Amino acid sequence: MKRIATLAGLTAVCATASAQSSVTLYGVVDLGVRYVKNGDASVTSLASNGNNTSRLGVRGIEDLGDGLKAGFQLETGLSPDTGTQQDPARFWNRRSTVSLLGRLGELRLGRDYTVTYLGYEDYDVWSDIGLSSVGKFDSSLGTARDTAVRSDNQIAYFTPTLGGFYGRAAVALGEGVVGKKHAAGRFGYAAGPVDVSVSYGLTSVAPVGGDDTFSTFDVGASYDFGPVKLSSYFSQSSFADQKVANVYLGGQVPLGLGLVRASYLISNLSGTTPAGVGVDANDAHQFALGYLYNLSKRTALYSNVVHVTNKGASAIAVDKNSTLVAGKGSTGVDLGVRHTF
Repeated sequence: MKRIATLAGLTAVCATASAQSSVTLYGVVDLGVRYVKNGDASVTSLASNGNNTSRLGVRGIEDLGDGLKAGFQLETGLSPDTGTQQDPARFWNRRSTVSLLGRLGELRLGRDYTVTYLGYEDYDVWSDIGLSSVGKFDSSLGTARDTAVRSDNQIAYFTPTLGGFYGRAAVALGEGVVGKKHAAGRFGYAAGPVDVSVSYGLTSVAPVGGDDTFSTFDVGASYDFGPVKLSSYFSQSSFADQKVANVYLGGQVPLGLGLVRASYLISNLSGTTPAGVGVDANDAHQFALGYLYNLSKRTALYSNVVHVTNKGASAIAVDKNSTLVAGKGSTGVDLGVRHTF
């Protein structure tokens, strides 16, 4: 409560600043009833983050003149079903950055999304949220990689968009911690109905058989036909003698005040673990279908149905609220409400 009061106070103080600067307090609250069946075990719960990640944030920008601006953004994830923060170890777990923005682009410092994560998340019609999350298929292959979604101590540069072309590059300073040192780049084109990009990243991890580099490669594309928007991506992570490759196809169709979404993902593991165990048979695929209905610009109702089929020793669950036996299927259904402010 003290932290939230501090945020509110900060916003009030900054509201009296000059018109050349601004500070905004914002957030999302998302809660829904969720039913999950993992193998033969089932659980019904009140769960958060079914359509959007519940969060509280504050961001601001100051005009420094001559086309240069300074900005910051601090954001924490919330679990409104219990009133707790998502990450007990840190308050600003989602983002904590300061930026300089100008005609040459943006220089951003701090904890933020990795370039390679956005290289596939941008093309998921659910934005890697809820039961349909695609991030659960992005294996770290037994390493201590801590750069799958976000990086600490990151220095990132975003080019200005030139004729639809854009570029992004980032380096995360590991500061002596295994799994945190990371470098990545992304190049893409987005104009009109088309968006396509390629990204590649490397993370330093503990060595296995002389290999100490975890690599990630993404290529994604989307096209808005008007009545339907289609998107797809291919993502592959590799380390030592193991690989995980994910192929995704998604679509979304506006329907009145709502949106129908569907996706299908195939995840393929290959290679051998350091212990000499083959993983070729441990594949999985996911089908998801959902509907979002907008009650207003800020409030929406949603429902999703998701099923994961596991093979071999794969045990990927739509929700880990109940234990899933390897090789068994996982199904989830939810009905919720999301409000933004």
